[in-house]
Amino acid sequence: MWKRTKNTGQSTTRPCFSIVHQYILHFNEVSGNKSAAIRRRSKTPGVMITQYTIRLPEGKSTPDFQCKPAPVTTQEGKLAVFKAVVTGNPKPDVSWRRTRGNLSDKDKFKQNYNESTGEYILEIHKVTAAETDTYKCYAVNEFGKAVCSTTLGVLDGSTNPEDFRKMLRKSKVEKANGDNNEKFWDAMLNADRRDYERICSEYEVTDLQLILKKLEEKRTARAQNRNKDGVIPCDVDAEEHGVRSAGRTNGNRINRLLQNDSGLHLGDVEEVNLRNRELNQAAAEEDLLPTEFKLSNVDFVIKIQEIKAEERDDALFECVLTHPLPKITWMKKGIALEDGEKYSITVSTDRLIHKLLIKDCSKTDKGIYSAIAGITSCSAWLVVEAKKNPASGGTKAVRKTALAGGAQTDLEKVAKEQQMKNQQEMEKILKAVKAKHAAGKTKEEVSSHSGGDLRESERKEKAQSKNSEDGAATNLDDLECVMEEGKRLKASGLKNKRRTKVGVGFSKATGCVCPEFGDECSDVDQHQTLNTSEHDMPESKRNTKNLVKSVKKKTKPKKVHWKDHTSDPNESASDSEPSDSDENEESTDQKKQQRSSKQSNKSKEELRDPNESASDSEPSDSDKNEESTDQKKQQRSSKWSKKSKKAADDLNESASDSEPSDSDENEESTDQKKQQKSSKWSKKSKKAADGENTFHDDHSECEEAGDVNNSSTRTRRKRLTPLVKDFVIDPGVQFVCGLSDVDAIISEMAELTCKLSSEDCEGAWFRDGKKIFPDDNFLITKDGPIHKLVIVKCIEEYSGKYRFEADGRKTEAMVNVKDPPRFDSEGLCAFTEPLTVKVGHHAIFKLQFVGYKPIKIQWYRDGEELQEDNNTKIEKSSSHSRLLLSRCQRKDTGEIKIKLKNDHGFTEAVSQLIVLDKPTPPLGPAEVMESSASCIEFKWRPPKDDGGSPVTNYILERQQVGRNTWKKIGELPAVPKHRDTDVDRGRKYCYRIRAVTSEGTSEVMETDEMQAGKFAFPGPPAPPKVVSAFNDCINLSWVSPANSGGSRILGYILEKRKKGSNLWTVVNASDEIIKEKKYAVKDVVEGIEYEFRVSAINLSGAGEFSNPSEFVFARDPKKPPGKVTSLKVTETSYTNMVVTWTKPEDKPGEQDEAKGYFVEIRQADCTEWSRCNSTPIIMTSFNVKSLKSMDMYWVRVIAMNDGGESATEELPRYVLAMPLPVRPKFTNKKMKSFMVVRAGNSVRITVNFEASPRPEVTWLKDNVPLTKRVTISNSDGSSQLLIPTSERSDSGIYSILVKNFAGQETFSTEVRVTDDPKPPGPVELEESVPGTVTVIWKPSPDEKRDDRLHYTVSKLDSTKHTWITVADRLFNNKFTVCNIMQGREYHFRVYAKNDMGISAPSESPTWGMEKKKDKFVISEPTNKDCDLRCAPAFIVPLKLQTATAGYECLMSCAVKGNPTPRITWYRNHVSLNTDTNFYISNVFGVCSLKILRVGPKDMAEYTVIAENSQGRAECSTVLNIRE
Repeated sequence: MWKRTKNTGQSTTRPCFSIVHQYILHFNEVSGNKSAAIRRRSKTPGVMITQYTIRLPEGKSTPDFQCKPAPVTTQEGKLAVFKAVVTGNPKPDVSWRRTRGNLSDKDKFKQNYNESTGEYILEIHKVTAAETDTYKCYAVNEFGKAVCSTTLGVLDGSTNPEDFRKMLRKSKVEKANGDNNEKFWDAMLNADRRDYERICSEYEVTDLQLILKKLEEKRTARAQNRNKDGVIPCDVDAEEHGVRSAGRTNGNRINRLLQNDSGLHLGDVEEVNLRNRELNQAAAEEDLLPTEFKLSNVDFVIKIQEIKAEERDDALFECVLTHPLPKITWMKKGIALEDGEKYSITVSTDRLIHKLLIKDCSKTDKGIYSAIAGITSCSAWLVVEAKKNPASGGTKAVRKTALAGGAQTDLEKVAKEQQMKNQQEMEKILKAVKAKHAAGKTKEEVSSHSGGDLRESERKEKAQSKNSEDGAATNLDDLECVMEEGKRLKASGLKNKRRTKVGVGFSKATGCVCPEFGDECSDVDQHQTLNTSEHDMPESKRNTKNLVKSVKKKTKPKKVHWKDHTSDPNESASDSEPSDSDENEESTDQKKQQRSSKQSNKSKEELRDPNESASDSEPSDSDKNEESTDQKKQQRSSKWSKKSKKAADDLNESASDSEPSDSDENEESTDQKKQQKSSKWSKKSKKAADGENTFHDDHSECEEAGDVNNSSTRTRRKRLTPLVKDFVIDPGVQFVCGLSDVDAIISEMAELTCKLSSEDCEGAWFRDGKKIFPDDNFLITKDGPIHKLVIVKCIEEYSGKYRFEADGRKTEAMVNVKDPPRFDSEGLCAFTEPLTVKVGHHAIFKLQFVGYKPIKIQWYRDGEELQEDNNTKIEKSSSHSRLLLSRCQRKDTGEIKIKLKNDHGFTEAVSQLIVLDKPTPPLGPAEVMESSASCIEFKWRPPKDDGGSPVTNYILERQQVGRNTWKKIGELPAVPKHRDTDVDRGRKYCYRIRAVTSEGTSEVMETDEMQAGKFAFPGPPAPPKVVSAFNDCINLSWVSPANSGGSRILGYILEKRKKGSNLWTVVNASDEIIKEKKYAVKDVVEGIEYEFRVSAINLSGAGEFSNPSEFVFARDPKKPPGKVTSLKVTETSYTNMVVTWTKPEDKPGEQDEAKGYFVEIRQADCTEWSRCNSTPIIMTSFNVKSLKSMDMYWVRVIAMNDGGESATEELPRYVLAMPLPVRPKFTNKKMKSFMVVRAGNSVRITVNFEASPRPEVTWLKDNVPLTKRVTISNSDGSSQLLIPTSERSDSGIYSILVKNFAGQETFSTEVRVTDDPKPPGPVELEESVPGTVTVIWKPSPDEKRDDRLHYTVSKLDSTKHTWITVADRLFNNKFTVCNIMQGREYHFRVYAKNDMGISAPSESPTWGMEKKKDKFVISEPTNKDCDLRCAPAFIVPLKLQTATAGYECLMSCAVKGNPTPRITWYRNHVSLNTDTNFYISNVFGVCSLKILRVGPKDMAEYTVIAENSQGRAECSTVLNIRE
């Protein structure tokens, strides 16, 4: 007997996350089944999924993370948020955990769910260093779980400088989080765009897109702050490189575009330079590039597309950019690709088209390829498929280049259009720059004209008072020019903090160019310098202008000429007030100037002229503090002024160097009568402005007059030289096109080329810092603005960095001299010629080469590398290689390639090997073209392999079937067909065919039997179709008959017939058959309706006529009908809708009657219409089927006739695929409103309903939402509530609410979960009234848990032997029994009852015992009664059961016991006594369980338990199911 012992110990199971999950694991454990645990990775990286069951039910799935939580790094004290999106059916339960610690603090850790976004959120409030941890998110349902991890980093927010450890930690955090570091943002604001990625990597910043967005916001905010402070907005680089560099930055944007874009590059260089100068001048005044004119980021006009290529073919990816780039990055699976033997990367001349060619594709090349241009990228798949038609017969298939599928785009045309678009955008920017430049110039002239007279009169008065006090006059020197120009720059709002730095050739004070700084030196715009025109002064003083008029550029070191400068104390403030951020700096500059001027007065007094007029220059009140600081700086920087005595000797020279402009000729004639002074800038002009610059002695001579002790009043002498004319400062020579790196080959020529903006400028070439002079190895040429350096014969020593310098500007490039392998030219020419040999002969290939040793040599045939064997010999040496192919066969024909590779590069050469052989037999089967009584005509296909030589002719032989001899027909031309006219009608013939070439004759190809035809007529053609119809002509067409009768079709006969007539009339003449399969019938009468039929004619004669065509009127084409009207939807469901409409009106001349209709629909999220009916319908209603439930559809109807289709009529609103609204109602009339369930059994409530649209179903227990122990399953028309294992706490009223917008309906069911009650406590009897007895008992222990529990009292009279119920449904604990008779004994029993059953009785003591007279009693021996009670025991146990699916199964056992035991059946420890699917019986101890129809779900462990008051017995078995 097989029996399973019950394990009473505590089982160990995996952690559970829901009640349902616990139930399933417990079920599997007790039933002996092992829970499946399949671990797999999700498509989302970093997510691990554990699947509990091997097979998932249909429509169910394990949990998965659609969006996993991202790592968070935040400041201490702030909020940290993790978000996750989870999928799975049933809906998973989501929980959060951490590695160290728990999430029990509800105030600190808050978990919630956002229904609108489907996100599970974990919020950590006021984070501290203790929350730095790894957090895990769990998603669990009954089929599995998914887990993912994330991290939280907390940055220390402490700012206490005494805590050294926190300071160190803070510095590390700043490095890790560059986006919060000021140094990081300063570097980003001042860097070029191409350096963004490098800076982000240095500061460990990963989100480049977010950084670019913030960077644009910071630039906008900085520009707004400058506008508020009165500062003219300029580029970010102006803060570091001075006022002039701001304009240069905007100009550089244009220059880069002009250099990169070939379309603009081909223009006039002088015009480009002029535009750059205009940009430079305008940018110093204000930023003339508004946001709408800023150059956009590089993007893709045409992205790379998916390519499907066969093995051994090439694949070509192509893309077009919006802006020119010399190079983009090509990547495959995150690895950058380089140009080489496998990949060929090319760029078009306009740098817009970029291509990647993947050579000789194989399966390993399959994958995703990406093209990266800046911060923009695009990707596409390369799919490599097996070769569909591999080469056979010794011929090699030509390698093809696979392109992207779909319509091919002309990339050259697209690139040209984009290039023109860029040019138009540039012209638009330049036009805006010119317009703003002109507007600013006009505004300046108006403002200067309004205040000039007043300032000039004040300067006169102060000059006279100064002369009277000092009695002497002083000359204006260079230092005063510096101070006055500094004021003017500050007034214009252009002076920034430390604008002049090392390497920038620009004077902060004067804005003049310093020649020694080369191309980095820039000029101040004349609009910033010339703030006063000649109209601002009276005519008597026009000759003493305040500002610089001209600076003329020379090829020698530049000289700057200054006019007399008499300043107005209020002039600085009147122009524009300086910003608050510059006040302190300006005051410091003036102190420096003051100290410098005091020290230089002694040297200047030697040049004073007693006849010069005096004037003073007092600072304004608002600038007194600033000027005092500048004057102190002037005193400290007086060293440069000690050599100013040379000014008198150079006055005439300076005047002669300056050339007057046309606008100032009249002024100069007057100014020549007055004395003026002119000065030259020194090469150390920077120290005159910021205390560090110096001036050249021979280029700068200025004079200053003034009192050393009194800096507020000064005198000036008259000029000794005429006024200098105004000139525009030339920005100098610029590189239009710089040098590019060159990879040169040893012993060959290399060339470096650059292009300047001027043709007159000379330059010098350098290699590794040493100047290059022309000789036998180097040729230096100049062709206008183009400069070239030619290395005649490269050697390894010529590798290095080459530089070209011109006018202080330079460009550099690297020359790498390499020695790659190279073939001998003569040998290569001979090698590339195809080699032809005959079968069995030898083929020899050899080549000479040179190159850097060692050289790797490889030979290939049809792309496969050759290895030495019996037929292949390879000779290799340092200078040549030889390939010998012995006894060549036809299959050896193909491409022979040699590949050489060394450390400097690789090369390859390709040749062709052709092995000649006799051809293969012609290909069959032969196709009979004509078989008639007089001839047989047939054709065949040429040989698959002609052996390398063309087929010259064919040899044919014929045999009549039934004979043994073959008759030679002869040799035919190389046309694979033959017409045999020497045949007998009805006889059969066979033919043998051989192909002949110059190499021999092929084997025989024998045809099948061919019969000379009998008289066979062709079959009927298809009915003719009407192509078009007119008043005087009807055009018809038809197709050939399927059966031609064994001979070719000679022509056709066409007949017509009027509608209603039985007479057919031939359309064409009897002697003129119709050759083509179309005909225009002109013999028609207007308005008459005709039909047509056609018959085919072959050599045997005319065949059967076709079926008649459709009737057609002889009239002009009809007009298309009008639109249908009254279009509406009359009925809808989840899958269908009925559309009705009214036919359009018939308006002669405008629209004709409609013959049919088409119905079209499209989904709301789709743009394409789909036609519901392929053929027109006549009815004005249509049932549209196969709709998707709850989808939105647009509907339209088109009318049509012979004239065409009408305009569409569309519904004004979309239609929702759902039935008409139906208020919810319950359809199951037998629903129970009260249920009693034994504890431990399952509770199942099923409710059926009708509703439209699909309603929302809500279950409640006692008006409270259900717990997770309850499972709800909803479908279209029903809802089910399931509690797998019920408990007493599940008792209550369960309500279902079915609701949609049409209404709602509710239903409630009371569920009572209970068990057999326990008996009441001890029973006591009391007599209060004679003749009555009060029965009192202790309540049952179940009374508190079951409000429906009640009691029953029974009585036993000594005179009777039956128990009588005296009271029932008692809800209290006592009862008074009446009619108690004296002299009788009474016994009472109390039972507890509930909805499930009745308990065991509690018996009372005996009542009514009275004393009687003693009687004589004879004592007799009594026998003790035998106790027959015993515990249950199984006499016949259960046996191991095996049943067939679909049949019944009966299992039984025999049990004994006294009292009679109670029998309970279990399946997998779930009671079956109340399950109606099983038939259970107990007949005198024979217990049976019958399963009426066995199914797969019945395979389980079955247990029968017998128990009584004496004990308990158990027996088990297992039911196995077989198919």
